[in-house]
Amino acid sequence: MKQSFTAVLERNTTLRGNFKTEPYEVAWANEARWFINTLAIEPGTEIKARVQISPDGLNWCDVDGEAQTVSDTGTVSWTTSDFGGWLRLNGDVASGTEDTQGTAKVQIYLALKG
Repeated sequence: MKQSFTAVLERNTTLRGNFKTEPYEVAWANEARWFINTLAIEPGTEIKARVQISPDGLNWCDVDGEAQTVSDTGTVSWTTSDFGGWLRLNGDVASGTEDTQGTAKVQIYLALKG
């Protein structure tokens, strides 16, 4: 019997600068899909997020080639394959100008199927 589960990693969270989501144990899953729902983002601001994997939830490395970029409100989604025991996102929120830091209010979900 197939199993599925959606983890809410960030709910109505305002991000600025570098961020990391809470690690999530996913060894049972065969498929993983990320969702970033951007509720508000300052003009000229971008979120760049990379998927990271870990064998133990403590030591991390990037998986997947390029960072996903978000620069507008709405929802973006992508899949991650060939992962190990744990997943998380590691990202940066940056403004296009040096004068402001840039912020984004988001919801981040991880949908898993086994």
